[in-house]
Parts: sequence; structure tokens; C-alpha cells
Amino acid sequence: MFRSFRTYNYRTWFFGAVISNIGGWMQATAQDWVVLTELTDNDATAMGVTMALQFGPPLVLVSLTGWVADRFDRRRVLLTTQSVLMLLAVAVAVLLLTDVMTLPIMFGFAAAFGVTNAFDAPARQAFVSDMVSLEDTSNAVALNSASFNMARLIGPAVGGLLIVALGSGWVFIANAVTFLAMLVALMLVRQHELMPRIKSGRSSGGLAAGFRYVLTRPDLLVVFVMVFLLGAFGMNFPIFASTMALEFDQGADGYGLLSSVLAIGSLAGALLAARRDRARVRVIVLAATGFGAASIVSAVMPTYGTYAVLLIAVGFSIVTMLTTANGYVQTTTDPALRGRVLALYMAVVMGSTPIGAPIAGWIVDTFSARTAITVGGIAGVLAGVIGVGWMLWSGRLHRHERTRFLLTLDETRPLSVIRAMEPVAFDDHAAATTPIRLPHRRDGEDAD
Repeated sequence: MFRSFRTYNYRTWFFGAVISNIGGWMQATAQDWVVLTELTDNDATAMGVTMALQFGPPLVLVSLTGWVADRFDRRRVLLTTQSVLMLLAVAVAVLLLTDVMTLPIMFGFAAAFGVTNAFDAPARQAFVSDMVSLEDTSNAVALNSASFNMARLIGPAVGGLLIVALGSGWVFIANAVTFLAMLVALMLVRQHELMPRIKSGRSSGGLAAGFRYVLTRPDLLVVFVMVFLLGAFGMNFPIFASTMALEFDQGADGYGLLSSVLAIGSLAGALLAARRDRARVRVIVLAATGFGAASIVSAVMPTYGTYAVLLIAVGFSIVTMLTTANGYVQTTTDPALRGRVLALYMAVVMGSTPIGAPIAGWIVDTFSARTAITVGGIAGVLAGVIGVGWMLWSGRLHRHERTRFLLTLDETRPLSVIRAMEPVAFDDHAAATTPIRLPHRRDGEDAD
């Protein structure tokens, strides 16, 4: 589960990321609560607009951010983006503490956070694979998700308590301080031990090359569609949790606790993903379906406690899906195009929010929070159906032994003459030849 910790660079990165992510979740909780209760009168639509402005830039700037992640030193890119994010947090804190902050100004800062994160996200995701060997990449991605969700256990709860005790402005100050942990970790990374899959300046073709590559990979297309559906309609947790907290007569601390409970399942999902030897499409499909079912059930829970319990299953399912999808994209993509394909992936994950968040906010204001959660659950089930349909079409679900290719190795001849035999049953004769079964797959497909 923790095999990537054998690498010094990854260990250093991991612990710096945990501290920084705690601050990030504290700030996210404060920002959502400020928009919902301090700058508006419980206006979920305004909250959706804020999320759209923050998560829209990755979609708009995808042609540039992916190129930057492939072209420039990712460590230097991250040092720049993390520094800018720290300064933005300080600026928001000052405006809140001096009572100058208004909703339009917060919209502007949300867009600034979004632009900076648009460059940060693909570089950060690709940098993970630069720190470990290729066989440990999927594990490192899963542990990275575990770090993110470990922080999610602590950050929202602490953020909610700080809002009540000190005020929202001080939460942004606390987040700015935690950025120092990530900056120190990046400076401590041993550059000579990094293992970039491609040297800077050798990639070509821009974002179009990434698009063309994805279009030749139907498995990636299906993963992207599934992630988009959940990202647009199912992952609007700040809107869902905050409005449900208000429905149950809870305050900022109650909202923060819901986010932390969600993280219990998220952390479990990330750690279990770290145990798997590789990322598989079927796991993505099962997790998407499970997310849809858990969301629909959570929407009818009668009390704050029962709703919180269901959020554990919701968090487990969504993180299992996203972690597996991220690992699948990283481990099956041509290294020369990894930055651009990851930029496309992050554009789908983060860029789907500007589409879904305002819609979710409108559904909450027009109907109810429970209706919006149900719509997100239906999107999860639909994503699962699409995944199953593609697996049936591509033959991924056919697991009968008679349909597998059996290979035999002639130890007296070079490996280049491995002979593929016709599919046969496992009778005594087949056993006597001691066939070695290898996965029969096309480029990019996951093996059994």
C-alpha cells in the first residue's frame, strides 16, 4: 500500500502536500460559507457561480496548461503556482478582516484561484509520475489522493471551528501559512533523482496532439465521459453539504463536519486504490454506479446523522473512481503526451464544474437540496451504464477461459518467437503443455 514511500522525493512531497492540503480544505470551507451566509442571504446560485469561476479556467486554458506541463520544468512551475496561491489567500484574508470584501470581488478572486490552479493541477499530477518508477505510478497517484482526503478529514472541521471562533478571514491566513510546507518540500526534492518520462522541449504538436491521441483511445474517451458526468452533476459537494446543513439547522461547524465525514470514505477509497497493482476500467464503472446509488439514498435521509453516515459511502465511491481514473490515464498514456492528456483530464474533472455547479445551485433554489443530490446520483448511475455498455461492446466483460489466448514459451528459442495458440479448454492435454496465460489486449487496455 505504501511502496512509493521507498522513494525519498515522494516521501518529502507527500508530507508537504498533506499540510498544504489541510489548509486548502480549510480555505474552501471558509470561502463557500462566506459566499453563502456573509455575502448573500443563503443564495446557492451565487455559490454555484463562485465554483464555476474557480473551476472554469482549467477548461478555457487547457490548450496552454497542458503544453506548459510538458514543456517546462514541473518543479519550477509548481514553485510559481504555489507562491501565487499563497499570495491570493493573504489578499482575500486582508479584505475579509477589513470588511472590504464584496460578492463581485470574491468572484474575481475565485477566477484568479481558478487560473492559477489551471496551471498547477496538470503539472502537479504529472510531477507525481516524475518522482517514482513507472510500476509505482498508480500507487503514487492513489497515495496522493489519500493525502488529499486525509487533509479533507481535518481541514473542513478545523475550518468550520475557526470560522465560529475567530472569523473567516483568519482561515485564509492559516491556509497561506500551510503553503510554506509545500514550497519547502519542493525545494528539498533531489532534482537528480527525478525520473521525467520526456525531456523538456522534445514534445511537439500542442494540445491537438493530445486530442488526437485521446480520440484513438476509446477506453480513455469512455473514462472522460464518465468523469464529466460525475464532475458536472455529482461532485457539487460544497453546494449539497452546505444547503443540507442549513436544512438540518446546522451552522458552519456542522457544514465542516459533513465535509470531514465525507472524507472518511474518501480516504478509505484512496488507500484501497493504493493496494491495487494497476488501475482498471471495471473498477471505475463499479465506483461510478456505487456513487449514484449512495447519492440517491442519501437524498432521502431524514436526519443530519443518517445523512452524514451515507456520505461515507458517497466519498468512498467518488474517490475510488477518480483515483482509479487518474491512475489509468497516467499509466496507459504515451509519456511524451502525458502532460497534455492530463491537462485534458483535469479540464474534464475541474472544467465540468462551471457547467454543473450553477445548475445544481438553481435546482436547490428552485426545488430543494435533496432534488439536486438526486440528479447527481442519476448522473452517476448513467455513467455506470455507459461504462458497462462500452465494456460489453469491447469484450471487456467476457471472462470465460475458453475465449482467452493461451501462449506457450519455447525455452530453446528467443522470446521473439512466442507462439499464440487458438483458444482451447483447460483439459489434461492443455495442462500438460503448461501454457502461460498472458493478457490479450490492445495498447492502453488494462489487463486481467
